[in-house]
Amino acid sequence: MVALSININKIALLRNSRSGNFPDLLHYARQCIAYGADGITVHPRPDQRHIRADDIPALKSMLENFPAVEFNIEGNPFTTQCGSYPGFMALVEQSRPTQCTLVPDSDAQLTSDHGFDLKRDAGRLRPVVAQLQAWGCRVSLFMDPDCEQISLAKSIGADRIELYTGPYAEACLHGDVSSINTELQKHAVASSHASALGLGVNAGHDLNLDNLPALVNALPDLSEVSIGHALTVDALYHGLAPTITAYKKTLSS
Repeated sequence: MVALSININKIALLRNSRSGNFPDLLHYARQCIAYGADGITVHPRPDQRHIRADDIPALKSMLENFPAVEFNIEGNPFTTQCGSYPGFMALVEQSRPTQCTLVPDSDAQLTSDHGFDLKRDAGRLRPVVAQLQAWGCRVSLFMDPDCEQISLAKSIGADRIELYTGPYAEACLHGDVSSINTELQKHAVASSHASALGLGVNAGHDLNLDNLPALVNALPDLSEVSIGHALTVDALYHGLAPTITAYKKTLSS
């Protein structure tokens, strides 16, 4: 079955809109785990608009009580210290998550919107990958469904890729059948290529209950999806437990 890692950034964003600690991230993460989450994902950014640096140690400590649940930290490995944000690599060194998903986002981006260009960035990413692995982290690179780029991900030592599913989700949103089929085919070819190279395959970005079934069916090698925004919105309408149950059912079908 495909693992479900729940991104809790949106809960942190809600908390940050007021003083205090409500909603409580640790309580929410524990509830996600109780209802079936296989992992907890966070994406700390230098502006700390949602997950903050001081959330990471508390989450890590809490997750030690759930050894089967993976902790996934996403982010740009080249972000440096900014105020109370110590830089991505410093955060990871302190917390040693199960998985690091490296993403080429800039400080100004609202959300991640493209994969790495490894023709440009392979040289500086290679030692980063090695360092993260030395700290005991599995390394996944956020990638477009491009086989040439995925081959480069393998060549610099990555353990997995996370396929950027934004264009596929956008096609689904507009009901563009031709574009949906094109995007699914690109992701299927990329996933098969990654698997043949020995890379694990994750996927993420704007995935939801409507577009997940076709993607899961098209990617038999898929190991994990990371979902936050849509799952959080669905939980507002339907409740957290039924929502996680629905996602888990979709991923197991």
